[in-house]
Amino acid sequence: MKTVIAYTRVSTSKQSLGLEAQQAMIDRFAELEGFQVAQIFVEKQSGKDDDTRRPQLHAALEAARKAGAPIVVAKLDRLSRDVHFISGLMKHKVPFIVSELGVDADPFMLHLYAAFAERERNLISKRTKEALAAAKAKGTKLGGLREHGRQAKAEAAARAQELAPLFDELEGVGPARRRALLNHFGSVDAMVAASPEELEGVPGVPAKVARSVYAQLHKAGRA
Repeated sequence: MKTVIAYTRVSTSKQSLGLEAQQAMIDRFAELEGFQVAQIFVEKQSGKDDDTRRPQLHAALEAARKAGAPIVVAKLDRLSRDVHFISGLMKHKVPFIVSELGVDADPFMLHLYAAFAERERNLISKRTKEALAAAKAKGTKLGGLREHGRQAKAEAAARAQELAPLFDELEGVGPARRRALLNHFGSVDAMVAASPEELEGVPGVPAKVARSVYAQLHKAGRA
């Protein structure tokens, strides 16, 4: 049985649900492919941080080198959403396996997936800025909130920021459906505020999946 090293990551210490989902994905994948998980390294650090602030990733790389084993992650974005970061990891000469993509996804394919993910993230940011600029040009007031309104807005933003990494780890929701949800609502904040019926109305997302998304996001929000 081939040995592998598992690596999981969440952005904050409050996201234990995300870690459990990642570990479950890796365990299922290892069982199906006949791998034995020798060690598990858990990181609680933002994916935006560079590799100097990812000590568990460095430890996983060292363990993989010593064991002559690949590193397995549940999803590519658990390593990073940045193509330059992914490219830098490949220089360590340690194989990476993304359970969501399968054992046949070679380094070239991982670079492509990382590039697509980065481009999508940049497009979402661009659309958001353009929408705000258009609203401002039409004379829509974007500020001027009273104290209570400012506090509510800050709390909503903080909650959305906390739940955003979890959105990328939703169990049973593939990349295409996550993109469909995010493109439909425009932000995680709007998605969290949506009703189950609104989520079920997103094209390309089955009602069962939409209800699962609602339940997972709101369970995390109450944790």
